[in-house]
Amino acid sequence: KEYGLSVLYYISPQIWAWRQGRVKKISKVVDRMAVILPFEKDFYQNSDLKIEYVGHPLMDHIAQGSLPEEAHSDAQLKKNPIIGILPGSRTQEIKRLLPIMIKALEMISANHPDMKVLLPMSTTINDELVEFVNHFLMATFLKITILRQDLHQALRGCDLALVTSGTATLETAIMEIPMVIVYRVSLLSYWIGKMVVKVPYIGLVNLVAENKVVPEFVQKEVTPAKLANEMLSILESPQRKIEMARDLKMVKKRLGEPGASERTARIALDMMYHGV
Repeated sequence: KEYGLSVLYYISPQIWAWRQGRVKKISKVVDRMAVILPFEKDFYQNSDLKIEYVGHPLMDHIAQGSLPEEAHSDAQLKKNPIIGILPGSRTQEIKRLLPIMIKALEMISANHPDMKVLLPMSTTINDELVEFVNHFLMATFLKITILRQDLHQALRGCDLALVTSGTATLETAIMEIPMVIVYRVSLLSYWIGKMVVKVPYIGLVNLVAENKVVPEFVQKEVTPAKLANEMLSILESPQRKIEMARDLKMVKKRLGEPGASERTARIALDMMYHGV
Protein backbone atom coordinates (compact mmCIF):
# COMPACT_ATOMS: atom_id res chain seq x y z
CA LYS A 1 0.00 0.00 0.00
CA GLU A 2 2.88 2.36 0.81
CA TYR A 3 4.14 1.91 -2.79
CA GLY A 4 0.78 2.88 -4.24
CA LEU A 5 -0.25 -0.67 -5.06
CA SER A 6 -3.82 -1.90 -4.79
CA VAL A 7 -4.23 -4.47 -2.03
CA LEU A 8 -6.54 -7.50 -2.06
CA TYR A 9 -6.96 -9.41 1.20
CA TYR A 10 -8.12 -13.01 0.72
CA ILE A 11 -9.62 -14.62 3.85
CA SER A 12 -10.35 -12.12 6.59
CA PRO A 13 -8.67 -12.44 9.98
CA GLN A 14 -11.24 -13.42 12.58
CA ILE A 15 -11.51 -9.93 14.00
CA TRP A 16 -15.29 -10.35 14.03
CA ALA A 17 -14.76 -12.59 17.05
CA TRP A 18 -12.39 -10.26 18.88
CA ARG A 19 -10.38 -7.07 18.30
CA GLN A 20 -13.19 -5.63 16.17
CA GLY A 21 -11.50 -2.25 16.32
CA ARG A 22 -8.94 -3.50 13.78
CA VAL A 23 -11.46 -2.85 10.99
CA LYS A 24 -10.30 0.77 10.76
CA LYS A 25 -6.65 -0.27 10.50
CA ILE A 26 -7.41 -2.85 7.82
CA SER A 27 -9.48 -0.33 5.87
CA LYS A 28 -6.47 1.99 5.65
CA VAL A 29 -4.21 -0.60 4.00
CA VAL A 30 -6.64 -2.83 2.08
CA ASP A 31 -8.75 -1.90 -0.94
CA ARG A 32 -10.80 -5.06 -1.48
CA MET A 33 -11.54 -8.01 0.75
CA ALA A 34 -12.59 -11.49 -0.38
CA VAL A 35 -14.30 -13.19 2.57
CA ILE A 36 -15.10 -16.89 2.97
CA LEU A 37 -17.82 -16.84 5.64
CA PRO A 38 -21.23 -15.36 4.78
CA PHE A 39 -21.62 -13.23 7.91
CA GLU A 40 -18.25 -11.54 7.33
CA LYS A 41 -19.66 -9.41 4.52
CA ASP A 42 -22.19 -7.86 6.91
CA PHE A 43 -19.48 -7.36 9.52
CA TYR A 44 -17.50 -5.10 7.16
CA GLN A 45 -20.50 -3.30 5.68
CA ASN A 46 -19.85 -0.02 7.52
CA SER A 47 -16.19 0.12 6.47
CA ASP A 48 -14.67 1.71 3.37
CA LEU A 49 -13.63 -1.71 2.07
CA LYS A 50 -15.11 -3.27 -1.04
CA ILE A 51 -16.25 -6.67 0.22
CA GLU A 52 -17.11 -9.73 -1.84
CA TYR A 53 -18.23 -13.06 -0.46
CA VAL A 54 -16.51 -15.73 -2.58
CA GLY A 55 -17.58 -18.85 -0.66
CA HIS A 56 -15.45 -21.22 1.39
CA PRO A 57 -12.42 -22.95 -0.19
CA LEU A 58 -13.31 -26.14 1.70
CA MET A 59 -16.04 -26.63 -0.88
CA ASP A 60 -13.29 -27.28 -3.46
CA HIS A 61 -11.71 -30.07 -1.46
CA ILE A 62 -14.64 -31.99 -0.04
CA ALA A 63 -16.62 -34.32 -2.23
CA GLN A 64 -20.10 -33.06 -2.97
CA GLY A 65 -23.30 -34.94 -2.26
CA SER A 66 -24.91 -36.51 0.77
CA LEU A 67 -23.81 -39.61 2.57
CA PRO A 68 -24.76 -43.01 1.20
CA GLU A 69 -28.36 -43.80 2.08
CA GLU A 70 -27.43 -46.82 4.19
CA ALA A 71 -25.46 -44.59 6.56
CA HIS A 72 -28.72 -42.90 7.57
CA SER A 73 -30.77 -46.06 8.13
CA ASP A 74 -32.55 -46.39 11.47
CA ALA A 75 -31.38 -49.98 11.83
CA GLN A 76 -27.73 -49.00 11.65
CA LEU A 77 -28.26 -46.15 14.08
CA LYS A 78 -29.74 -48.48 16.69
CA LYS A 79 -27.39 -51.46 16.24
CA ASN A 80 -23.95 -50.58 14.95
CA PRO A 81 -23.36 -46.84 14.80
CA ILE A 82 -20.12 -45.45 13.43
CA ILE A 83 -18.78 -42.50 15.41
CA GLY A 84 -15.97 -40.20 14.38
CA ILE A 85 -13.89 -38.40 17.01
CA LEU A 86 -11.91 -35.29 16.11
CA PRO A 87 -9.93 -34.12 19.15
CA GLY A 88 -8.22 -31.29 17.25
CA SER A 89 -4.88 -30.77 15.56
CA ARG A 90 -2.95 -29.00 18.31
CA THR A 91 -1.07 -30.92 21.00
CA GLN A 92 -2.86 -29.32 23.95
CA GLU A 93 -6.28 -29.80 22.34
CA ILE A 94 -5.67 -33.51 21.87
CA LYS A 95 -4.25 -33.99 25.36
CA ARG A 96 -7.18 -32.17 26.97
CA LEU A 97 -9.99 -33.68 24.93
CA LEU A 98 -9.10 -37.17 23.71
CA PRO A 99 -9.27 -38.83 27.18
CA ILE A 100 -12.68 -37.25 27.82
CA MET A 101 -13.96 -38.28 24.39
CA ILE A 102 -12.88 -41.89 24.91
CA LYS A 103 -14.55 -42.06 28.34
CA ALA A 104 -17.75 -40.67 26.83
CA LEU A 105 -17.67 -43.33 24.13
CA GLU A 106 -17.08 -46.05 26.71
CA MET A 107 -20.34 -44.93 28.36
CA ILE A 108 -22.16 -45.00 25.04
CA SER A 109 -20.93 -48.55 24.40
CA ALA A 110 -23.22 -49.81 27.17
CA ASN A 111 -26.11 -49.06 24.78
CA HIS A 112 -24.19 -49.81 21.58
CA PRO A 113 -21.60 -52.52 22.32
CA ASP A 114 -20.90 -53.12 18.62
CA MET A 115 -20.33 -49.52 17.63
CA LYS A 116 -17.25 -48.57 15.64
CA VAL A 117 -15.08 -45.54 16.36
CA LEU A 118 -12.95 -43.75 13.77
CA LEU A 119 -10.10 -41.42 14.74
CA PRO A 120 -8.71 -39.42 11.80
CA MET A 121 -5.12 -38.33 12.46
CA SER A 122 -2.98 -36.03 10.36
CA THR A 123 0.35 -37.37 9.13
CA THR A 124 1.94 -34.18 10.51
CA ILE A 125 1.28 -35.13 14.14
CA ASN A 126 4.59 -35.59 15.95
CA ASP A 127 5.82 -38.89 17.43
CA GLU A 128 5.28 -37.77 21.04
CA LEU A 129 1.62 -37.09 20.37
CA VAL A 130 1.19 -40.35 18.47
CA GLU A 131 2.59 -42.14 21.54
CA PHE A 132 0.13 -40.26 23.76
CA VAL A 133 -2.78 -41.27 21.54
CA ASN A 134 -1.66 -44.89 21.38
CA HIS A 135 -1.46 -45.00 25.18
CA PHE A 136 -5.16 -44.18 25.49
CA LEU A 137 -6.15 -46.50 22.67
CA MET A 138 -4.37 -49.42 24.35
CA ALA A 139 -6.07 -48.64 27.68
CA THR A 140 -9.62 -48.77 26.30
CA PHE A 141 -11.75 -51.72 25.29
CA LEU A 142 -13.28 -49.74 22.44
CA LYS A 143 -12.66 -50.64 18.82
CA ILE A 144 -10.98 -47.46 17.61
CA THR A 145 -9.52 -47.31 14.13
CA ILE A 146 -6.93 -44.64 13.33
CA LEU A 147 -7.27 -43.31 9.81
CA ARG A 148 -4.43 -41.47 8.04
CA GLN A 149 -6.41 -39.91 5.21
CA ASP A 150 -8.36 -36.79 4.29
CA LEU A 151 -10.89 -35.91 6.94
CA HIS A 152 -13.87 -36.07 4.60
CA GLN A 153 -12.86 -39.55 3.47
CA ALA A 154 -12.46 -40.66 7.09
CA LEU A 155 -15.85 -39.27 8.08
CA ARG A 156 -17.80 -40.69 5.15
CA GLY A 157 -20.31 -43.15 6.51
CA CYS A 158 -20.22 -41.90 10.12
CA ASP A 159 -23.54 -41.56 11.92
CA LEU A 160 -22.24 -38.98 14.37
CA ALA A 161 -19.06 -37.04 15.09
CA LEU A 162 -17.58 -35.57 18.25
CA VAL A 163 -15.64 -32.54 17.03
CA THR A 164 -13.31 -30.00 18.60
CA SER A 165 -14.32 -26.46 17.70
CA GLY A 166 -12.54 -25.20 14.59
CA THR A 167 -12.53 -25.65 10.83
CA ALA A 168 -13.24 -29.36 11.27
CA THR A 169 -16.79 -28.47 12.28
CA LEU A 170 -17.33 -26.94 8.82
CA GLU A 171 -15.82 -29.99 7.12
CA THR A 172 -18.19 -32.19 9.11
CA ALA A 173 -21.13 -29.93 8.24
CA ILE A 174 -20.32 -30.11 4.52
CA MET A 175 -20.43 -33.89 4.85
CA GLU A 176 -23.88 -33.39 6.49
CA ILE A 177 -22.88 -35.50 9.48
CA PRO A 178 -24.60 -34.74 12.81
CA MET A 179 -22.10 -33.63 15.43
CA VAL A 180 -21.45 -32.47 18.95
CA ILE A 181 -18.93 -29.63 19.31
CA VAL A 182 -16.53 -29.44 22.24
CA TYR A 183 -14.17 -26.67 23.30
CA ARG A 184 -11.83 -26.66 26.27
CA VAL A 185 -8.73 -24.52 26.90
CA SER A 186 -6.72 -23.50 29.96
CA LEU A 187 -8.68 -21.56 32.58
CA LEU A 188 -6.61 -18.44 31.96
CA SER A 189 -7.15 -18.57 28.19
CA TYR A 190 -10.86 -19.14 28.71
CA TRP A 191 -11.35 -16.11 30.98
CA ILE A 192 -9.30 -13.87 28.71
CA GLY A 193 -11.33 -15.09 25.74
CA LYS A 194 -14.59 -14.61 27.61
CA MET A 195 -13.73 -10.95 28.12
CA VAL A 196 -12.83 -10.17 24.51
CA VAL A 197 -14.76 -12.59 22.28
CA LYS A 198 -17.91 -11.01 20.87
CA VAL A 199 -19.68 -13.93 19.18
CA PRO A 200 -22.68 -15.88 20.52
CA TYR A 201 -21.39 -19.37 19.61
CA ILE A 202 -18.10 -21.24 19.73
CA GLY A 203 -18.69 -23.44 16.68
CA LEU A 204 -18.27 -22.04 13.17
CA VAL A 205 -21.22 -24.20 12.11
CA ASN A 206 -23.56 -22.35 14.46
CA LEU A 207 -22.08 -18.98 13.50
CA VAL A 208 -22.74 -19.66 9.82
CA ALA A 209 -26.24 -20.94 10.62
CA GLU A 210 -26.85 -17.92 12.88
CA ASN A 211 -28.52 -20.38 15.22
CA LYS A 212 -27.52 -23.23 17.51
CA VAL A 213 -28.13 -26.06 15.07
CA VAL A 214 -25.64 -28.43 16.75
CA PRO A 215 -24.95 -28.72 20.50
CA GLU A 216 -21.85 -27.07 21.99
CA PHE A 217 -20.09 -28.02 25.21
CA VAL A 218 -17.56 -25.55 26.62
CA GLN A 219 -15.05 -25.81 29.49
CA LYS A 220 -16.71 -27.34 32.60
CA GLU A 221 -19.53 -28.70 30.46
CA VAL A 222 -17.04 -30.98 28.68
CA THR A 223 -17.51 -34.10 30.80
CA PRO A 224 -17.82 -37.74 29.69
CA ALA A 225 -21.32 -38.04 31.12
CA LYS A 226 -22.70 -34.91 29.45
CA LEU A 227 -21.15 -35.76 26.10
CA ALA A 228 -22.38 -39.36 26.27
CA ASN A 229 -25.95 -38.30 27.14
CA GLU A 230 -26.07 -35.79 24.29
CA MET A 231 -24.64 -38.21 21.75
CA LEU A 232 -27.04 -40.95 22.80
CA SER A 233 -29.98 -38.57 22.45
CA ILE A 234 -28.93 -37.97 18.83
CA LEU A 235 -28.08 -41.57 17.99
CA GLU A 236 -31.35 -42.89 19.39
CA SER A 237 -33.59 -40.20 17.90
CA PRO A 238 -33.91 -40.64 14.12
CA GLN A 239 -36.05 -37.49 13.96
CA ARG A 240 -33.41 -35.35 15.66
CA LYS A 241 -30.74 -36.74 13.34
CA ILE A 242 -32.87 -35.90 10.30
CA GLU A 243 -33.45 -32.36 11.56
CA MET A 244 -29.75 -31.83 12.24
CA ALA A 245 -28.81 -33.16 8.81
CA ARG A 246 -31.32 -30.73 7.29
CA ASP A 247 -29.78 -27.81 9.18
CA LEU A 248 -26.28 -28.86 8.11
CA LYS A 249 -27.42 -28.96 4.50
CA MET A 250 -28.47 -25.33 4.95
CA VAL A 251 -25.04 -24.47 6.39
CA LYS A 252 -23.39 -26.20 3.45
CA LYS A 253 -25.47 -24.13 1.05
CA ARG A 254 -24.48 -20.92 2.82
CA LEU A 255 -20.80 -21.79 2.36
CA GLY A 256 -21.24 -21.25 -1.37
CA GLU A 257 -20.39 -23.20 -4.49
CA PRO A 258 -16.92 -24.60 -5.27
CA GLY A 259 -14.51 -22.14 -6.87
CA ALA A 260 -13.75 -19.65 -4.07
CA SER A 261 -10.09 -19.30 -5.00
CA GLU A 262 -10.88 -18.91 -8.70
CA ARG A 263 -13.40 -16.17 -7.91
CA THR A 264 -10.75 -14.44 -5.80
CA ALA A 265 -8.24 -14.71 -8.63
CA ARG A 266 -10.75 -13.02 -10.94
CA ILE A 267 -11.05 -10.15 -8.43
CA ALA A 268 -7.26 -9.83 -8.51
CA LEU A 269 -7.28 -9.75 -12.32
CA ASP A 270 -10.01 -7.13 -12.30
CA MET A 271 -7.97 -4.97 -9.94
CA MET A 272 -4.86 -5.34 -12.11
CA TYR A 273 -6.64 -4.42 -15.34
CA HIS A 274 -9.26 -1.95 -14.14
CA GLY A 275 -7.98 -0.64 -10.83
CA VAL A 276 -9.75 -0.86 -7.49
